[in-house]
Amino acid sequence: MIQLSKSQLAKYNGQDKPEIYVAFKGKLYDLGNSRLWKNGRHYEHWAGQDLTEEFKDAPHTEHVFDKFDPIGYLT
Repeated sequence: MIQLSKSQLAKYNGQDKPEIYVAFKGKLYDLGNSRLWKNGRHYEHWAGQDLTEEFKDAPHTEHVFDKFDPIGYLT
């Protein structure tokens, strides 16, 4: 498992680095295999960020993350 700070996570946005990572509730997820996150963007959300607060306005539940294994933790 890896550990990244918010500033380190910001580099994994699908643009600066090819990996597409997001954080949610302190866990890191690699969304690079998701067809919904191509180029590091999903609707108005961008990879490389902690999506915990933004998720409150999402049209789906947090169980969407059940499809992905956590790869680490946000420090």
